[in-house]
Amino acid sequence: MPRMLDVYLHRNLAGQLIQDEHGQMAFSYAESWLNNPEAIPLSHSLPLRKERFNRNDCRGYFAGVLPEEGKREIIAKNLGISARNDFAMLERIGGECAGAVTFIPAGGNLPDRNYGYRHMTSGTLAEILKQLPRRPLMAGEDGIRLSLAGAQDKIAVHVSNNQISIPLGGAPSTHILKPAVEQFEGIVFNEALCVKLAHAIGLHTAKAEVGRVENIDYLLIERYDRITLGNSPDGPEYLEREHQEDFCQALGIAPDHKFQSEGGPSLKQCFALLRELSSAPVIDLQRLLDAVIFNFLIGNHDAHGKNYSLLYGRETRLAPLYDVLSTAYYPELAKTMAMKIGGEYAFDKVLPKHFDQLADEAGLAKPMVRRRVKELAETALSKIPDLITGRHTTKAVGALVQSRCTKALQRFKE
Repeated sequence: MPRMLDVYLHRNLAGQLIQDEHGQMAFSYAESWLNNPEAIPLSHSLPLRKERFNRNDCRGYFAGVLPEEGKREIIAKNLGISARNDFAMLERIGGECAGAVTFIPAGGNLPDRNYGYRHMTSGTLAEILKQLPRRPLMAGEDGIRLSLAGAQDKIAVHVSNNQISIPLGGAPSTHILKPAVEQFEGIVFNEALCVKLAHAIGLHTAKAEVGRVENIDYLLIERYDRITLGNSPDGPEYLEREHQEDFCQALGIAPDHKFQSEGGPSLKQCFALLRELSSAPVIDLQRLLDAVIFNFLIGNHDAHGKNYSLLYGRETRLAPLYDVLSTAYYPELAKTMAMKIGGEYAFDKVLPKHFDQLADEAGLAKPMVRRRVKELAETALSKIPDLITGRHTTKAVGALVQSRCTKALQRFKE
């Protein structure tokens, strides 16, 4: 017998996600949503229409809401479901997701605005962070339905007056908390330095700060898809979700194919998507170019299609830059970039001619692109010394980024 989930966008029933008796997933928009003059699609890859979307059509978006790789496997085991069953996982953890989408068992009630939050002591938070590798997203704990894409340990939290709480019953969060990862030394300080550097050179970047509880370091990132509508620190009614999706979701590409070498988006596709959808394409195309150059300079080889997003508010805009860290700092991680620059994956082989090719693919002026690489490299070199602290990781990552910026400038000498 088919199973169904009601799919809400904000507080409107947008459609139903269906799983048939053979386990195949499909999606249909609700007639009431199609008749709503203010209706928008859940995804660029799922345009408003009466016809049902089959699994191949809709999996890119819906699987893209969920955690990935090893975290997904652990969550599935903890919940007693198949790791490949997107429907079952959305049913169990699809309450507080990226954007403004919420999944409710068919016929169930969307939680009212009297949301709940579980306040945590420092000891409780530390214990949760210690358990995350074994219990990602706290999946399975009573009252908690949180989903975040990606393969790193993280959790959605609500922060008010320096008090960190866990959202309950689909309540909106305000921040994403990413604790230290044992196998990647200093990853919190690596990302913090890269975020601060992005801010320092003028990039549109998600806000983040380092925290520590007991002996655990963490990065606290302010969600750009949550809006505070009032001044009350405790009134959840003052929080509003803003819809968003990453570029893989917008292009209908499942997260297991997020890398260009595996069928994921190319930079040409990313620029074309943004040119088509942005309400301010001149500004957003420049921001995307800056993000690509910055990831190239810092050695963020993991900058794939899920690391760029569209934000659907009153306008459609490129979301702030997020998940920026120097993966090149870790010798065990890939040395090739997630997306080619002008047909080349390897940093050491990227030359001005490759950025010329990127300019052609993106519909941008070649002299401007070349000039921007030099400007960002020079500005980064001038700002890094002020950001480097006495911590070993910060100094080492800073030195690596300085070296990469210097090499880039040498290649771009006229």
